[in-house]
Amino acid sequence: MAGTRRRRRRAGVALLVAALAGAVAVQPAPVSATPPGRTALDAAFVRAAQEYDVPRDVLVAVGYGESRLDGHGGEPSQANGYGVMHLVSNPVRHSLERAAALTGEPVARLKTVTPANIRGGAAVLRELADAEGLTARDRDRVTAWYPVVARYGGAADDATARLYADGIYELVQQGIPGAVPVRAHRVEPERGRYAAVAPAGTASRTLAAAVPEYPPARWVAANGANYGVGRSSRITTVILHVTQGSYAGTISWFQNPSAGVSAHYVVKSSNGEITQMVREGDTAYHARSGNAYGVGIEHEGYVDNPAWFTDAMYRSSAALTRYLCDKYGIPKNRTGIKGHNEIPGNDHTDPGPNWNWNYYLSLVNQGGGGPTVRYFGGSPTDFTGDGRDDVVAFTHGSLADAYV
Repeated sequence: MAGTRRRRRRAGVALLVAALAGAVAVQPAPVSATPPGRTALDAAFVRAAQEYDVPRDVLVAVGYGESRLDGHGGEPSQANGYGVMHLVSNPVRHSLERAAALTGEPVARLKTVTPANIRGGAAVLRELADAEGLTARDRDRVTAWYPVVARYGGAADDATARLYADGIYELVQQGIPGAVPVRAHRVEPERGRYAAVAPAGTASRTLAAAVPEYPPARWVAANGANYGVGRSSRITTVILHVTQGSYAGTISWFQNPSAGVSAHYVVKSSNGEITQMVREGDTAYHARSGNAYGVGIEHEGYVDNPAWFTDAMYRSSAALTRYLCDKYGIPKNRTGIKGHNEIPGNDHTDPGPNWNWNYYLSLVNQGGGGPTVRYFGGSPTDFTGDGRDDVVAFTHGSLADAYV
């Protein structure tokens, strides 16, 4: 009898151990684990999208448009926005604080920890979706999120909100390559009330008295609190900046009366689009001691990420700088074209070490019109007789160095 009881106890223990082992074997992977085939960053987007029922591709596109998916080590943007999702805390926008309230994440983590920041961005987008009346079925459609995205940008008006949302949906339509890929969605977004709104700077919204001075540009006026009327000095310098933020976000920030900053022109990274925000004859607040004599050009992007400095941006900006130099008699070299960091009394580093000055100045000095390309101080030669220059020798800079 006793032997039978001992055998039963041993059998019971064996069954318990087997059951525990089976329980351990079927437990799901921890939530923080990275699924096979995904990067940690991609996995963070997937988790946040699932938690808040936001389309993953929309969430990625917003992050890519705001930051190129770069958290910049927790450093703030010009508008005091943080992280991959650009959660903002300034006098008129509080998406950072809202994200903290919605997720329970401390503000410090939202600023510096990328998965927390992405989760915060998803939570804010979902709250805006609820406010827009999106149903569960609506939330499944990438196209239905357009009005939500327009509001996420925090624009000063509907026209700038549409400019922002159109930029994000261009990414959705074209697709995004890389470690966090988005497939191309060849569909038109459901713009809702924004369909009746012309994007900021389009001809239909431009008054005759407020057309851009540089013909290829848009015109969107900065808030009057962010610049001074007239100048106390003649224009002698073109000053280059980097926005530390997105194109549409910078336009919106310069429309914000609490910003206290502006620039004459803003250049978009992806396609070189230009928006003028301050008349050249007025004093934009962009370079402290250089405000009186400088024309400021802001370039979309961040100093520490060269991916923003596209060829389209370089060429478009260089054409604008060439126009300004010709108009005001400014030398087309480093005497007349300076970085923000070179203006006395400034503590900024832009355009930074990733800005290709040699390439930029070569473009500035490149003339347009016809098959022959002219360079400042240049000597073009057509060796093949096809009407196009094959080799150009030119000088640039105060030392008159020769380049070929």
